[in-house]
Amino acid sequence: MLNLIIFGPPGSGKGTQSANIVEKYRLTHMSTGALLREEIEKETPLGKEAKKFIDKGLLVPDDLVLRELYHHVSDHMDASGFIFDGIPRTIVQAGSLDRFLNERGIPICLVISVEVEEEELFKRIMGRGEDSGRSDDSDQIARRRLEIYKELTMPLISYYKSQGKIVSINGMAPVNEVFKKICCAIDTYLHSKEVLPVVE
Repeated sequence: MLNLIIFGPPGSGKGTQSANIVEKYRLTHMSTGALLREEIEKETPLGKEAKKFIDKGLLVPDDLVLRELYHHVSDHMDASGFIFDGIPRTIVQAGSLDRFLNERGIPICLVISVEVEEEELFKRIMGRGEDSGRSDDSDQIARRRLEIYKELTMPLISYYKSQGKIVSINGMAPVNEVFKKICCAIDTYLHSKEVLPVVE
């Protein structure tokens, strides 16, 4: 089973690249953002609770996110693999996800880190907010989300680097070029079971 994590700050293009990866490699997409937005749309108890945090630009608590994620993974154990998009976002989530997957003999194979400069990220987030009307893409909240990413999520780079699983991709290039670099990293892993440290 090919299990991937796509990792990067808000506005780095994770969602777009995840969709491309799903289509090419026939993986099951696990997006906590999409899962939570669906719960919010349905106005479920989980959705109402998650919305309180999302509207403030805060991370949804680990227990809420992981409970929903594990439920969906358990429902798709016949998949050829998963791509986790937007999860994990903290060291606690990463450790919990590792334990959950390792216990089932389906560990994370490769972590793709899409790297984009901060000002470019901010421009992308604000543009997305204008296009979609997403409440979590306002100026102040966008800045807050980037701050939280740096504080809580960036330590995951070292976490996965210590496992020899992370590959860094320059996300400043056009979408198609970024995808080619991602495919190169995945194909290299599939061919040799070794992770490329950096793809420029």
